[in-house]
Amino acid sequence: MTQTQPLTLSPRYRLDDESPWLEGIDPSRHYWIAVNGDAAFKVAIPGLSVSSFEQWKENILQFRSLQPGERMELVRIASSCIINCISPNCYAIEGSVVGAAVWHLFDHETIDSLLMTAHPDWQCAPKDIDLGRQMLARSWEQAAVA
Repeated sequence: MTQTQPLTLSPRYRLDDESPWLEGIDPSRHYWIAVNGDAAFKVAIPGLSVSSFEQWKENILQFRSLQPGERMELVRIASSCIINCISPNCYAIEGSVVGAAVWHLFDHETIDSLLMTAHPDWQCAPKDIDLGRQMLARSWEQAAVA
């Protein structure tokens, strides 16, 4: 039997995209993305979560200083997210969609705006609270590690 490599996708997102790709940002700072604007392929990307203003500022400055080839890891309790700087205005966040490896591509302004939601005073939109419930429901579907 021949094993084939999964198709690698590179969807790209900008704040001014015509297709609505950002489904919302839940209270735990997961960025809910409709892959290429297709709601049938919705993913939750773990975002930046901090406990203080100083920590938030440090992470924002670290992102803004990234150079091509450098990466920044956003570490969370149960997951992490890696932002890869491809070029001065192109950043990739690694992920998976239906088993295929994906690099979600963003411009600088979009990543910067997403990271701003980690500010300790930020509150999600009331409609996005349900996204947090969906994340919790997804976690219940996962098998526990023994």
